[in-house]
Amino acid sequence: MSGATAVAAIPRRRDLRALLVIPAALWLLAFAVAPLVILFAMSFWTSSIFGTTTDFTLDNYRVIADDPIYFQVLLQTLRIALTVTLLSLLVGYPMAYFLASLQGPKRGIFLVLLFLPFWSSYVVRTFVWLPMLGRNGLVNAVLLQLGVISEPLDWLLYNEGATHVGLVYVYTLFMTLPIYLSLERMDRNLIDAAADLGAGPFRTFFRVTLPLSMPGVLSGCVMVFLLACGAYVTPQLLGGTSGMMFGNVIAPQYTVTNNWALGAALSVVLVVVVFLCLVVIGRRVRLNDIFIGG
Repeated sequence: MSGATAVAAIPRRRDLRALLVIPAALWLLAFAVAPLVILFAMSFWTSSIFGTTTDFTLDNYRVIADDPIYFQVLLQTLRIALTVTLLSLLVGYPMAYFLASLQGPKRGIFLVLLFLPFWSSYVVRTFVWLPMLGRNGLVNAVLLQLGVISEPLDWLLYNEGATHVGLVYVYTLFMTLPIYLSLERMDRNLIDAAADLGAGPFRTFFRVTLPLSMPGVLSGCVMVFLLACGAYVTPQLLGGTSGMMFGNVIAPQYTVTNNWALGAALSVVLVVVVFLCLVVIGRRVRLNDIFIGG
């Protein structure tokens, strides 16, 4: 009798699990799928000085295809996003390795220090670089005081380099944290075993530590790349005309020219290109391994 009761309880458990999935599925449909569907549909609408209508047209995509500036800015966005990802990896991996090597209260203290700047607004953290890199900013003041330069440098702001600096600073946490989690879960006995077998520190790192931390590295790289592709605030405040990214082309279509249909088409292009990048990555590495750490 008890066995029959257990068998009968299995469908009930499955029904309960299905009910638990419903809220998450509704949330995804309302806030992820539906906006994308509306955005895709709007990209085929018509915008004029009188507003946006649902009249079907391909003119928005023709404008994008005919004007090479959109393609150039898109390539620049992908290049900046890739460079920011690599720089974030160079900065984030040593930080993650250092955090994983700490023990006891020290680790907690440094983790709090890592998260501390991110308790403030994204915009505030970007604005901080204006008084630091400006003509009368901190960097110029220090260089003048040390005698390295004779007059303030004007090229520290409003260029592609400033965009790189701001994005690396903003997204370092998204690179450091997954790498730290991979290193923290690593079995330390493997490092001891490598040392017992005669491997030096560098060989141990490249043959043991780095391969075991690759899920965190891949996860951090994908996250930073995706976030950098959609960046708007940082290039808007720090990049100027030479550091402009695709988000800075999309936003004025909604806020200045009131051309929502073209803005939607540009957004669709960016989404499709980023999705294709994920597809290319997924052909070599399972996305499941990236997002949940293998």
